[in-house]
Formats: sequence, structure tokens, C-alpha cells
Amino acid sequence: MTQEAPHPWTPQDCLVAVMVAISASDENIRTAELIKIQSAVNNLPVFANYDIDRLTVVSQTVFDLFEQEDGLAALFGLVRDNLPEELFETSYALACDVAAADGKILEQELRLLEEIRYELAIDRLHAAAIERGARARHMTL
Repeated sequence: MTQEAPHPWTPQDCLVAVMVAISASDENIRTAELIKIQSAVNNLPVFANYDIDRLTVVSQTVFDLFEQEDGLAALFGLVRDNLPEELFETSYALACDVAAADGKILEQELRLLEEIRYELAIDRLHAAAIERGARARHMTL
């Protein structure tokens, strides 16, 4: 069983958890993905009042959950319980950016993105637009 967080998850914790989850989904957290997560936390308005020390706690919780049989379901339960619906698309957009950060999206990442779309009830048209935006931001020559 995972150790409980010292206080309930904040919406920002949920956003971080989804970014960490997509990075860890292929069992290889790449530097580009870590930089993308750090950049989001440091620069996006939604993280303006975020306690950066929570990043380690949330990340460890995600890693612990991934070691459990029903860990992904538990992660989505935490996210749905603590993330306001108006941030569901933000969460998906951040996940897409982290997945695309290293220039390739692997099968495990694609499956988790599909699961995120389903669990957060992201409209298919909205998801396609978000995915296209991530692809455009991470194009290389």
C-alpha cells in the first residue's frame, strides 16, 4: 500500500501526476520529459502557487501506484476526485506535451493517452486539436 500524502492532492498535484505518469508509462523517464515537466511547473499560470516540494511526493506516489496491480485505476481515481473538470483538457494537453517532448511517442504512451482521454471524458475533437498542437510544438527539422 502506498503511503498517504500529508494532505489531499491539489489540482496542481493532479496535473503533475498525469505528466509523471505519461513519462513513466514506457518505464524510461527521459531527460526531455523531465525538463518539460519542470518547465510547465515553473512557467504555467496554473502552477503559480504550487509548492515545488510536492513534486517529489507526487512523483513517488505515481511510481508506487505503477507498481500495484490496480495502480493506474487508483491514480485516475485520485485525479478525478481532486482535479476540477475545467482542468481536464489542461491535464490532457500537458500529458501530450510530455509524451511528445523527446520527439517520439511510444506505444505505451499512446495507450496511456487513450486511457486519459477516456477517464477524463475528453471530447474526441478537442483531443485531436490538443494532440495536433503538441505535435506542432515539438516538430523538428
